[in-house]
Amino acid sequence: MNKPLVALLTALSLGGCAVEPTTLQEETTYFAEWVGEEPVVGRNRLSLVLGTEGRAYGNAGCNHWFATYSLDGTQIDFSDVGSTRMACDPLIMKQENDFLDTLSRVERWDISNTDQLRLWPAEGAPLRLWPAQE
Repeated sequence: MNKPLVALLTALSLGGCAVEPTTLQEETTYFAEWVGEEPVVGRNRLSLVLGTEGRAYGNAGCNHWFATYSLDGTQIDFSDVGSTRMACDPLIMKQENDFLDTLSRVERWDISNTDQLRLWPAEGAPLRLWPAQE
């Protein structure tokens, strides 16, 4: 069975619940809750903003990061990922390195039924982020 048909049948089986299309929002800040299998630690929130003209940026826990991204449907690719080079606590630096490594391997995105953005690498658990509350 193909994936779009499975998704449609799943939506219909929810007892008539309305299914609204979801999209990534440019210039919206998303805050990470999980980096792969690990919850985010520390006071500095890991963030992601998909800017205009294919630029992404945010805070990686210790340093500011930046990248280019391309988006095609549910496919997303981050390239030229870089960051500033300030040193922090080893635990925060490990988390930052894991975040940036996972970000550079992301291939697709989706939004969960609880409005959580998930960025999926080819293998492993996703980055899970929440949109900032206004």
